[in-house]
Amino acid sequence: MLSYGRSLAQDTTWKLWYDKPAANWNEALPLGNGRLGVMVFGVPAVERLQLNEETIWGGSPNSNAHPRAKEAIPYVQKLIFEGEYQAAQELANEKIRSQTNDGMPYETFGDVYISFPGHQNYSEYYRDLDLQQALSSVSYIANGVRYHREVFSAFADDVIMVRLTADQPGSITCNVQMTSPHDNAMARVRGDQLTLSGESQTHDHQRGSVKFQGRIKPINKGGELVVKDGLISVQEADELLLYISIATNFKNYKDLSVEYEKKSEAILEAALQQDYSTIKSAHTSYYRQFYDRMSIDLGSSEAMANPTDQRIEQFSQVEDPQLAALYFQFARYLLISCSQPGGQPANLQGIWNDMLFPPWESKYTVNINAEMNYWPAELTNLSEMHEPFLQMIKELSETGRETAEMMYGARGWVLHHNTDLWRITGPIDYAASGMWPSGGAWVSQHLWERYLYGGDQEFLREAYPIMKGAAQFFLDVLKEEPEHGWLVVSPSSSPENSHPHGAAIAAGVTMDNQLLFDLFSNLIRSTEILGHDESFADTLRNTRARLAPMQIGQHGQLQEWMQDWDDPEDKHRHISHLYGVFPSNQLSPFRTPQLFEAAKTSLMYRGDPSTGWSMGWKVNLCARFLDGDHAYKLLQNQLSLVTPSTRGGGTYANMFDAHPPFQIDGNFGCAAGIAEMLMQSHDGAIHLLPALPSVWDSGTIAGLRARAGFEIVELSWKDHKVDKLVIKSHLGGNLRLRLSGNLKAKGLKKANGINPNPFFELPEVKSPIIAEQAPLSQLAIPEYTEYDLATVAGEVYQIIGN
Repeated sequence: MLSYGRSLAQDTTWKLWYDKPAANWNEALPLGNGRLGVMVFGVPAVERLQLNEETIWGGSPNSNAHPRAKEAIPYVQKLIFEGEYQAAQELANEKIRSQTNDGMPYETFGDVYISFPGHQNYSEYYRDLDLQQALSSVSYIANGVRYHREVFSAFADDVIMVRLTADQPGSITCNVQMTSPHDNAMARVRGDQLTLSGESQTHDHQRGSVKFQGRIKPINKGGELVVKDGLISVQEADELLLYISIATNFKNYKDLSVEYEKKSEAILEAALQQDYSTIKSAHTSYYRQFYDRMSIDLGSSEAMANPTDQRIEQFSQVEDPQLAALYFQFARYLLISCSQPGGQPANLQGIWNDMLFPPWESKYTVNINAEMNYWPAELTNLSEMHEPFLQMIKELSETGRETAEMMYGARGWVLHHNTDLWRITGPIDYAASGMWPSGGAWVSQHLWERYLYGGDQEFLREAYPIMKGAAQFFLDVLKEEPEHGWLVVSPSSSPENSHPHGAAIAAGVTMDNQLLFDLFSNLIRSTEILGHDESFADTLRNTRARLAPMQIGQHGQLQEWMQDWDDPEDKHRHISHLYGVFPSNQLSPFRTPQLFEAAKTSLMYRGDPSTGWSMGWKVNLCARFLDGDHAYKLLQNQLSLVTPSTRGGGTYANMFDAHPPFQIDGNFGCAAGIAEMLMQSHDGAIHLLPALPSVWDSGTIAGLRARAGFEIVELSWKDHKVDKLVIKSHLGGNLRLRLSGNLKAKGLKKANGINPNPFFELPEVKSPIIAEQAPLSQLAIPEYTEYDLATVAGEVYQIIGN
């Protein structure tokens, strides 16, 4: 049944659409060009456009490394090895973490309000977010006139554009004003423009120092326009355009020298040289060069006729495969919109935030959340969107070098569990979460993954010193634990989870061991590829062999800690010890079946319902466990409607992930999970349909990228079997395919067990099982066949199923 405002001819397949205005921020629709974010509410009487600029953060350039930490750390380590965990944690709180700086908040710019007298009563309402055009529109009838609004954040011209029209001339009458919650913000009229200038907030003794200015230039067709007293007043116009620019004094994390007022003016003046249609066309062309790289069709149903919020609410009860596809493409839209080359990486909320002091300051939490934001980047063909995060890693290696020396007396660089615009690297918050020094190992994994997908040796050559610096830190700080003589990270924690000894602080936690295994292995392989630093590789090999191993505990679980402390009733949102399954590839049903099964048991104990981002991680884990129906069940849990009156994680009406509150990581995590259900390339082959759920019996996906330089030009399936594969080889070399059933193609032969491709090289996980005290269930691994195909760089290959 069609709702008000949606015409029969209107295609809403790739749109989020609604039959009522947004009642709150989590119902508003997000727009962004990487730098400028907009939330569109679509209220007929008073439109609210909530605005963000990616560099408006509190505080100023600073370091939060604590100079007293170096003296205290040996005492904390001694207490940990003696089993005095609470005392160790209290000492870390007092002596190691920063007492004055817990990181700076990402802040809203403010709002543009457009008020329309007499529009309180309306009918045939419709609003949408068009994922194919990256714009939002609103339509309704008031006083017998149909009004239309169009808003987008222009990629090419770097301004926010608003167009107001009506189907009858002389109908646009409104007032426009710009406001900000910043207590120092000042609105002024400058000629025929509105400006709003201000400075970011002081926080934790760090003076606010990001200066900003926004400008609005109105252009009307017909009617009258007056700009005075902080308002743009329009009477009886045929059309109104608003050009909006914002600029700050931010140049980089240690330099605030940009002349922001001149920049704001220059951006606006340059955009004003273009008419609306030219700016819109350039905007769409730029955006679609990324968005159009992928398509997905999981099927359709009658549910598609309903508004998006209703579809989310009903997803677990009705057949609506297209909503999963829409959710997937929405995540790609968000990544394009909040992470552009040359800009800042997506923070905890991307670039969308309406507060001065948002939850968790909307920073970069690097014990899972910041990394999760970029899980879809290479996989879903948005490699350029990865670049801001990779640049941040480089900058963190610079600031983290000072922290490593000051706090640990170590070489290399260190990153604890959080950072911000100023690239702080010391521990923040309390030791229960902040005393985790392994962020450098995790973010370095993104450098290696970038190489695995693209094969760019020049990139690897530039990334190598960063990864090496991360490893040098651990080589200097690893300690020999007294019971087994293993080398362990101490003090540390299994992120944000507590163990039975009344604390979180510990030594030798499983996630740290897995992260270091990856970091050392990636560097060893890099030395072989680049042909240098062999002695360093030998040091890494010797150290890697002494890391604490993964272990199976008394409940048949993969142990989260070095000791067998796991509680089967623990439902904690973090599942850090399963990093080895995803996003890493250390555990596999084909190579490490017992540890793999133990990891499945750990996930089973954790349970399904959780915060939004945690369920996103679990979708990926279930895909890696080759359990498509369980992955789909978790996707249903994630796509459950969260409203102000509901509790628990899920999805808001505007498709934003609900922790709650809003965190964008769940959107990106689930998108990666959907891709992993359909194709995996981490385990020595390209695995087709590894975790296809029963409900997606037929479908097509195009544009996925696989490791080793392969691109899935098209993958279609019928009755749960591969029907057609078209694949492009960008690097050449042997292509190994893994799937159930048989394929027919010229040159395709059954795999002979030879390593298919150097980019598919697998880690040699030498991790003895120390405590197998419970019987393992029978591994439910379906039978697969592997095929080899020799490929040439640049060639496209087509394979047809039986």
